[in-house]
Amino acid sequence: MNKQVWVWLGALILGLGLGFLDIRWINSVADFVATAYTRIFKFLALPTVALAVTTTLISFGRDKGAKKIFGHTLLYTVLTTMLAGFVGLGIYLLLTPDNLPAEMLGSSPASASESFNFKDYVISIIPDNIVQPFLSGNILCVLLIAVTVGLSLAWMKDSEGKGAVIKVIDGLQELFFSMIRGLVQMLPPGIVAFAIQLAVQISNGGVIIGSLGKYVLVLLIACTVQFVVILPLFLLARGLNPLKVFKEMNPAVAMGFFTKSSTATLPIMLRAAENRLGVNPKVARFSLPICTTINTNGCAAFILVTALFVMRNGGMSFTFGEMLVWTLVASLSAMGSAGMPMGCFFITVSLLTRTGAPVEIMGIILPIYAMLDMLETAENVWSHSCVCAMVDKDLQGKI
Repeated sequence: MNKQVWVWLGALILGLGLGFLDIRWINSVADFVATAYTRIFKFLALPTVALAVTTTLISFGRDKGAKKIFGHTLLYTVLTTMLAGFVGLGIYLLLTPDNLPAEMLGSSPASASESFNFKDYVISIIPDNIVQPFLSGNILCVLLIAVTVGLSLAWMKDSEGKGAVIKVIDGLQELFFSMIRGLVQMLPPGIVAFAIQLAVQISNGGVIIGSLGKYVLVLLIACTVQFVVILPLFLLARGLNPLKVFKEMNPAVAMGFFTKSSTATLPIMLRAAENRLGVNPKVARFSLPICTTINTNGCAAFILVTALFVMRNGGMSFTFGEMLVWTLVASLSAMGSAGMPMGCFFITVSLLTRTGAPVEIMGIILPIYAMLDMLETAENVWSHSCVCAMVDKDLQGKI
């Protein structure tokens, strides 16, 4: 794996170099390859989530270990995500970006989304057939199915039918893990393609100055503080070495950066956690799928900072108490982004639509969001890794 990391680093450097050359046919090939790899990630991600949760619950569904893993995972998720939101608030209050120029707002393209309806959102999580959630990529719905199937099999009386179903599920998991190993071996061309896309986005993005530049700076600082200070402090508090955890999980963090989807990175996270970090497979295969769904540190900061920035540009003012409420709203909303590309962006648009804020400002943010999304996803994957390591540490010898 150490040799692979060096190969991936070489692929990154090669991709960035080709991207900055900005040769049309190379960019076109990179787009094709990156799209193909993204589709493969998505193909593997949902079944991996479902099978990982199902097999774990089958194996110890009657055991208190399942409740312990979920409880510890949920505790660390809430704590880290809330702190990410408060870090974002603190940096925003410290720097406070100025309003955008009026002429910039006037020329911005509108970017709207349907108003967020919590009741409809909850209903959409409840499946009405077993196929549609996988076709639509509804990760929360898939997770609900996996939990239901896993617990049902765990509580079924032993029988020939139950044994046959479990053998099929175990066999499918082995099959997908085999495909994951193959994907890891074929990653370098994908990294080159993703790096080319990143370089093109940077070179074509223009110079970000003034108010928008300060807004971006707030997010960058918030992500950095959470990444290099807050999460390592959590690890240290649990007696873990942050450098060791990062060293073993950095392939997953790097892949999260390029794919912009922690769900798509789940196969790499599972492999790194179990084979490199030495996490108990029961912990890794239950906590990591949960983390990709609700543990989104980077998203919490983005939703909060962006909401305050947009609403302030719309002439709205806030008391400190109202900002605290928005921090809680942003943190809770982040837990529903499901680790998919652009999830934070569209959740933010939905929340702003309900406030009457100038949502068209999101059209100005959109061109630079792709790069912000990479950093946020890397932070999310690092947070998943930290939570998994801490849960494993807490439950050693107890499950």
